Amino acid sequence: MKKISLFLAVAIAAIMTSCTQSAPNASLKTDIDTLSYAIGMSQTQGLKEYLVMRMGVDTTYIEDFLKGFYESAQSGDNKKKAAYYAGLQIGQQVSQGMIKNINQMIFGEDSTQTVNEKNIYAGFMAAVAGKYDIMDLDSANSYVQTHMDAIQKAAKEKQFGENKEKGEKFMAEIAKKDGVKELGNGVYYEVLTEGKGEVAADTCRVKVHYEGKLIDGTVFDSNLERDPTVFGASQVIPGFKAALTTMPVGSKWIVYIPQDQAYGAQDMGNIKPFSALIFTIDLISIEK
Repeated sequence: MKKISLFLAVAIAAIMTSCTQSAPNASLKTDIDTLSYAIGMSQTQGLKEYLVMRMGVDTTYIEDFLKGFYESAQSGDNKKKAAYYAGLQIGQQVSQGMIKNINQMIFGEDSTQTVNEKNIYAGFMAAVAGKYDIMDLDSANSYVQTHMDAIQKAAKEKQFGENKEKGEKFMAEIAKKDGVKELGNGVYYEVLTEGKGEVAADTCRVKVHYEGKLIDGTVFDSNLERDPTVFGASQVIPGFKAALTTMPVGSKWIVYIPQDQAYGAQDMGNIKPFSALIFTIDLISIEK
């Protein structure tokens, strides 16, 4: 039998499994009738899981779902009702999906901060209705582009301000340490082995052994137990690049990188926003 569409399968399953008063009664007078009913029954597998996982439906209210579905299905080509039910569907997608994603993008997964939902709905509805009293669409897009990063950074600073302060204090102490030299832009280093080879340009590919640590000593990345890694000198964070393009081949340095020369406000998993980093870098060769 030819596979029917997912939407049709969900639709048939919802109608046939409904026990609400508005649900149709099955009439199995012909083979087509019976086949139709059997198709509906056969397509119910996974329906509730789909509603819960993909649409956020609480199955306690399954009768309300079936009522809403059947009312929508019965609207036929009534354009007014079709528009209303489309609005319900898009509204759910915005409230359950888009708002959550926006909050995570701006404030991070662990933050309790949130956007102003009513203002999002107000802006959305104004644009769809063509009402541009406060701002037009171009102005809205421009504002998002010019202010999103600043708002994200301010939110991250509020959430990870202590992390930033610890990094700044750590870097200030490192600057006073004997044998430590400044590389520029707040990056410091100390020489473990002084190499005598060439110095790489930022266009070069280099072969490196390295280990990266947080200021509390946690190792977040290392290839010391593996073969050296080859990569472009410009394909790394600014503080790492500064070291690679200053140290001669054969050198081994400990490099202390402030957050603004590392990942800044970005959340990199084990590396939280505004983290100062420590790298031990062994520059083995420049790959021609």
